[in-house]
Amino acid sequence: MFSTFDPLQGKRLTIMNESGEIVAPEWMPKLPDDKIVDAYKTMLYARIGDLKAVSYQRQGRLYTLPTNIGQEAAAVGSALALEKTDWMVPAYRELGAWLVKGATMRDYFFYFGGSEEGSRYPDGTRLLPVSVPITSQLTHAVGIGFASNYKGEKDVVITYFGDGGSSQGDFHEALNWAAVFSCPTIFFCNNNGYAISLPREKQTKSKTIAQKAIAYDMPGIQIDGNDLFAVYRATSEAVKYARDGNGPVLIEAITYRLGAHTTSDDPSRYRSAEEEKEWEAKDPLLRLRVWLEKKGLWDDAKEKDYSEEATSDIESQFAEFEQYKATPIEDIFKYTFEEMPDSLKEQMIEVRNHVNRMGG
Repeated sequence: MFSTFDPLQGKRLTIMNESGEIVAPEWMPKLPDDKIVDAYKTMLYARIGDLKAVSYQRQGRLYTLPTNIGQEAAAVGSALALEKTDWMVPAYRELGAWLVKGATMRDYFFYFGGSEEGSRYPDGTRLLPVSVPITSQLTHAVGIGFASNYKGEKDVVITYFGDGGSSQGDFHEALNWAAVFSCPTIFFCNNNGYAISLPREKQTKSKTIAQKAIAYDMPGIQIDGNDLFAVYRATSEAVKYARDGNGPVLIEAITYRLGAHTTSDDPSRYRSAEEEKEWEAKDPLLRLRVWLEKKGLWDDAKEKDYSEEATSDIESQFAEFEQYKATPIEDIFKYTFEEMPDSLKEQMIEVRNHVNRMGG
């Protein structure tokens, strides 16, 4: 598959077009209808959760957070291709993927509410905490993949980053190490066109991000990131390739963030309303919903009922977050080292004393 869609020749994998029509039936993944409906529900849930989170942030009830709107197919489709024992090493704009992997909106609210509680997932959830420093998580993912090989396991690791991340040294170091040591790591690039306000063409001269795989002698493929089926099929192939001991894969998903980079960003300063309107027509939820409706699997009544159910559930989880006691001071310090060094212990005591003096 990877050689068929050669990014150097401008060949991008699209299975379902913007009108919800299957244009490449030979590549259509064998997903049962109920699984596709569930995938749509997860995408819709993530969309509602994202909009609610932004609303809460505007009310001063959460801190600055990234928006996910427009990238739900890339997140959900890629995560669905994983097994439970596979690892996910995220950046910060993959809400749908975290939900598939076992995280909850409660976790999301806690994290962006400034609590370590948002980084503690149930036992057995192979999901690392959010990583905000650009591409620092890629080397972590390669380390996990290296460990999987060392231990003789068959677990695959997927890690996410944006198009701007390919300009960072960690990107190249991670791909090089993964290739040299055949680490079962999937590098999933969410190419949404911008690194904050800087367009992709100001980041790299490469025609595609996917072609950067050539330098490291690994497969690279460019896909339509707003097409759930293309995302799932490509990631499934990459998972199989990596699990079979062939090494890493680079996937570039062409998508678009319909919202701001974060809630402190104003995208109108660097992109046009015409561009945004053009991408609104490529909305991954709209595309999949049209396909489901044509198949008789979804309708307005189901959309309304599920939206109300999801909204109620998300609001309930936010209420739980707001009612929770403050994060203990110790949580700020105790997750960096297995055994806390004296220097951190001293800082922890100093901060605790300061809070006590302030009446906290």
